Amino acid sequence: MSICRFREELQNLISGEILVNEPMSLHTTWRIGGPADLMLIPEDIEDCWAAIKLAKKYGIPYLVMGNGSNLLVKDRGIRGLVIKMAAGEVKVDEEQNLIFAPAGTLLPVVARVAADHALSGLEFAVGIPASVGGAIVMNAGAHGKSIGEVVKEVNVLDSDGELLVLPGRDLDFRYRYSNILQKNFIVTKAVFLLARAPAVEIKKRMTEFLEKRRQLQPVGKPNAGSVFKNPAGTSAGRLIDAAGCKGLTVGDAQVSEKHANFILNLDSATAHDVLTLIEQVKNAVYKKFNVMLELEVQVVGE
Repeated sequence: MSICRFREELQNLISGEILVNEPMSLHTTWRIGGPADLMLIPEDIEDCWAAIKLAKKYGIPYLVMGNGSNLLVKDRGIRGLVIKMAAGEVKVDEEQNLIFAPAGTLLPVVARVAADHALSGLEFAVGIPASVGGAIVMNAGAHGKSIGEVVKEVNVLDSDGELLVLPGRDLDFRYRYSNILQKNFIVTKAVFLLARAPAVEIKKRMTEFLEKRRQLQPVGKPNAGSVFKNPAGTSAGRLIDAAGCKGLTVGDAQVSEKHANFILNLDSATAHDVLTLIEQVKNAVYKKFNVMLELEVQVVGE
């Protein structure tokens, strides 16, 4: 089936918006990436499942994404369908100290809602530019904390279109890992179990975390946060710095001089620039320390 016919049939099934040849550079924090054949902004979970079911029927590849904060899209873009989870209303159960957050909602938004209701546990997330769903899939973290520590349960859509509720303890949270991708689940909503604390103290910690982030990490240029996972017992940034890679540049992609585990888009960097730089950094670190760095970012497209 042609992508045009697929789009026409899909539009008859869903309520959300379909974008054609949508530049992925508009949907990633790196501001890099060629066009997606189609992008769906679903109105609800029914839209998601209708799109996935139709894509499977006709053999159309699909990708589900959140804020694109951990994504490098290659320069020719993405063939098939991209489903971008939309933000939604964050709800609070103050009696049970619970926060209910749709998968497409940004973590800093959820963290601030929690603070406004004197609920502590998400302060570390105030500076992480990830969606709830993406953060849970990758067990995002900062300041020694990670999202898996406060996940009570997650609503997911399985490969048969069934909605499941999974306890956080069943998601095998580890450093930058959960088993959600392996199981081919799509996160639709998360429930966070937090703790009561004075709102003024929570907001003070959040301010401190944001200030620490500004001091230690680059701001002002598009990036995707940490590019590499930290090897056991050390940090990727420290190894990259010691290998002499700070400031290393390919095209308009540059290893940050402020934090070596960040690669910046100085202006018009391409995915090819970034991937070339990644290989140079990996080779330099391996040559000096015999350590092969692993990517934390996900590379997609062609």
